[in-house]
Amino acid sequence: MKNQFKISVGLCTLALMVASCNSNRTNQLKNDTLSADSTKTVDLKPNGPAPEWGKTIKPEMQAVIEKLESYGDRPIETLSATEARKNHSPTDAVMDLMRANQIKMTAAKVDTIGKNIDVSNGKIHLRIYTPKIGNGPFPLIVYYHGGGFVIADLDVYNASAQGLAEQVGAVVISVAYRLAPENKFPTAHNDAYAAYEWAIKNASSLKADPAKIAVVGESAGGNLAANVSIMARNKHIMLPVHQVLIYPVAQADMNTQSYLNYAKAKPLNKAMMGWFVEKYLNNMAEAKDPRISLIHADLKGLPPTTIVTAEIDPLNNDGVQLKDKLIEAKVKVDSKNYDGVTHEFYGMATVVPEAKDAQAYVADQLKKAFK
Repeated sequence: MKNQFKISVGLCTLALMVASCNSNRTNQLKNDTLSADSTKTVDLKPNGPAPEWGKTIKPEMQAVIEKLESYGDRPIETLSATEARKNHSPTDAVMDLMRANQIKMTAAKVDTIGKNIDVSNGKIHLRIYTPKIGNGPFPLIVYYHGGGFVIADLDVYNASAQGLAEQVGAVVISVAYRLAPENKFPTAHNDAYAAYEWAIKNASSLKADPAKIAVVGESAGGNLAANVSIMARNKHIMLPVHQVLIYPVAQADMNTQSYLNYAKAKPLNKAMMGWFVEKYLNNMAEAKDPRISLIHADLKGLPPTTIVTAEIDPLNNDGVQLKDKLIEAKVKVDSKNYDGVTHEFYGMATVVPEAKDAQAYVADQLKKAFK
């Protein structure tokens, strides 16, 4: 069950990523369109003490995690992929907190269309966001969602894609690459590159400038975005002018300090990462493949990069190690770590101040790259 909500925050309209997996809520939430009060400040407070796995957690972030835990879903690592896709997402928690605190919403500032494209042995779906104001040509962003290559979809990460389009003033192509275990490694990677290639070839028809193209991804999508840049370099086609990697999957060692510190964190923990890897890879030896372990890839000649990390996240060290390897490869890197927040915080700008800052930071980095 998937619903889209358009949310205004400050001067920028953000779409909160929504994919409610409880079918009883479909009619209740579907097609809500409310006007936003951009001046309202909501002081969210948690109900209990900070969790043992995240003593530094910010109160707004903790309120989201408490709401997510209140649903009583079974741990993802104990489920099949089909079952896991029905669990509540952090988005559901954010939406419920918004409703409880009367945080209202406004109409989107972009138009969206869907497009199916041919890829190797199948088709994938793209959602294309185009600013309503202006005639273009607009900059172009190809966006890859998270979910460990196994769960989530375009609706779950609608906030990120739509927020990019509205804050940057760009056409955004959000890519529904095929998921595992139905489609094993390297299907998602190949789909991601095919979508990028399609974007370059069709930019003009989308009111976009093919000379101003960037890639952005979150978590597993951050891994895909970096791989797209690598494949573009290797195949001698136009490189993105910039890549944004938000808490990317960048290496296979699950005994880094952040994995140890946040092994039981929410909404992502060490056991879930092991489950994702097992579902996507054909065998565990593939975890060492440089497409999964980006820190072992040839990173020379990649575009300038922005990396966003969260403190309370098993993948925190992934982002840090990738940053160091990119710098070692003479790639220009700008990065920002957000204390007191967890994996998936980026799409929570309506209730988590650090997410609002992160989205503005990313938009500013992309605007500079597009000049």
